[in-house]
Amino acid sequence: MSESGVASASRAGQVAPELDDTDRAIVSELRRDGRLSVRALAERVHISRATAYSRLQRLHREKVITGYAAQVDPDKLGLATAAYVSVSIEQGSWREVLDALEVLPGVERVALVGAEFDMLVEVRARDNHELRDVVLGRIQGVPGVRATRTWLIFDEWER
Repeated sequence: MSESGVASASRAGQVAPELDDTDRAIVSELRRDGRLSVRALAERVHISRATAYSRLQRLHREKVITGYAAQVDPDKLGLATAAYVSVSIEQGSWREVLDALEVLPGVERVALVGAEFDMLVEVRARDNHELRDVVLGRIQGVPGVRATRTWLIFDEWER
């Protein structure tokens, strides 16, 4: 909470922690390199190690930082084909559809969206044949899925 006792609201009625420029700089540096030591992080953000350590602990405790993961090259993993798949679902079935989609092989990410469709799914596969099987066989086979539409990803850039 801020000094005035007011905190900003976030999704699901949770209270979002107040972050200052230093907190944001810490998060930014860790997003660039999650393997930074506390010493290196402190140097990059221009704060003491003790301050970096305590802020890092708070960011974990308040679930601003929820974990660390390796960034990988999908091509080198043999997943050269990627697509976004829009999914239209039956009304009221989003929880069941989400539960089914998140365990399907090839499904990297699922977003519930406000659009002319209900979900946007990122899929990675070895080739177009495997992509076809995931979309037409697995995703369209999930109870509650009414329709899909697929956009191939030719290339990607990430900040």
